[in-house]
Amino acid sequence: MSTAVIIGGGDFPRKPYPRELIRRADIIVCCDGNALKAFLRNRKAIFGNDNRRPDAIVGDMDSMSPKLAKEYSNLLVKIEEQDDNDQTKALHHILDHYPDVDTIHILAATGKREDHTVGNLGLLMEYARTLPSCRSLLQIDMISDYTTAFVVTDSCDLILGRGRKISLFSPDNSLKLKSKGLVWPTDNVIFDNWWPATLNRTDDDTIHLDFSHKSLVLIIVD
Repeated sequence: MSTAVIIGGGDFPRKPYPRELIRRADIIVCCDGNALKAFLRNRKAIFGNDNRRPDAIVGDMDSMSPKLAKEYSNLLVKIEEQDDNDQTKALHHILDHYPDVDTIHILAATGKREDHTVGNLGLLMEYARTLPSCRSLLQIDMISDYTTAFVVTDSCDLILGRGRKISLFSPDNSLKLKSKGLVWPTDNVIFDNWWPATLNRTDDDTIHLDFSHKSLVLIIVD
């Protein structure tokens, strides 16, 4: 099995952990020209003298300069339709071409523009909802210098460590989510807006979430 990294056009990571994920990735996919330029600017800091190239550059190419388009022409995957953003196009490219990938880290997907940040985080729930059944064990998360975001779809135990900042979001206002291991239990939360289960903390090394029914919950931890 292997790991893929998708690099978006947001704030490129500066801290060691997300940069190490890039260095160790088996597959690197950049979302269009801005992501490629950020990758190239930071390549030496991550890979040293290894002139690592992305495995693919996916998008509508609206931010790709003619110079880079020529230099990386053999890596370009141009998809002009606008129903999906470049992040989603990159994800589908990985699903279609790398069947052995079992982990996808999405980096540089937040920052710079709040609307892109909110949209990209929301897409994590969409991916969890629409993944083919044959890829149900695929792990997808979104990592920045500050947080890790991922989605759970049913009752579970999460080993996160005591004292971590955590927020939970769901588009399902019928969901009843009981919890153990949080400073403020979510048992009475109604998910009718973004804020009701935010700014919590873990009170145990393991938290337990009990779903009233299968649904979508986006979790963001520090």
